[in-house]
Amino acid sequence: MKILILGAGKMGSFFCDLLSFDHEVAILDPDAQRLRFTFNCRRFTDPGEVDDFAPQLVINAATVKYTIQAFKSILPHIPKDCIISDIASVKTGLPEFYAACGHPFVSTHPMFGPTFASLSNLANENAIVIREGYHLGRVFFLDLYRRLGLHIEEYTFAEHDATVAYSLSIPFASTLAFGAVMKHQSAPGTTFKRHLAIARGLLSEDDYLISEILFNPLTAEKLDGIIARLTDLRDIVRRRDSQAMSEFLSSVRANFNSNTEKE
Repeated sequence: MKILILGAGKMGSFFCDLLSFDHEVAILDPDAQRLRFTFNCRRFTDPGEVDDFAPQLVINAATVKYTIQAFKSILPHIPKDCIISDIASVKTGLPEFYAACGHPFVSTHPMFGPTFASLSNLANENAIVIREGYHLGRVFFLDLYRRLGLHIEEYTFAEHDATVAYSLSIPFASTLAFGAVMKHQSAPGTTFKRHLAIARGLLSEDDYLISEILFNPLTAEKLDGIIARLTDLRDIVRRRDSQAMSEFLSSVRANFNSNTEKE
């Protein structure tokens, strides 16, 4: 298959490396410097160069801020039957774009990224494939993700947004709350250092990505839940109520046990 990848960042390069030995791959990025470390593929810096390549599948690995813009730049240069796909963690605007673009599409979300995951060992990672996508495109990504050893869930766009609100918005908000009150520690404990490493990793992400994940319409409800539980914890601490603290910790452990059983 002839596959065009949009964006030569870490995820674009990852997919290029992954696919280039089994498919004819080209990668497009307007910044030629970012193409220096790609190999075994054709390298383009201008959408017009794609005309002669005539891809059968486009994988959009541009950053979330430019996902739809990258699609629009390439549509005049690809065949009408070319499948277009995204791997974006934020799907805002994509269902509407796909409905109007005139191309078969597939949308997936590898639930791992270069900040925290080891791209060379993904056995414990997850991926989401959107049900509304074109059948053959979904089959391609389902097979690809299975070969990587990923756990795969098939969700609708709406179910995906609900999952992201829970699995990304809550950790993002909790980490930002930690960072907002953090002070320098001359002799930090192990727990503090681990939280600090997570916070630094999150803050290395693009501001737009962080914002769009938190702007998920379902995030505010999750934040209300965090605030309510923190208020309970604050009141318990102020009262120095050992019994209430024990009950609070038991409820938290029950949450963890429930989540472990589901895994």
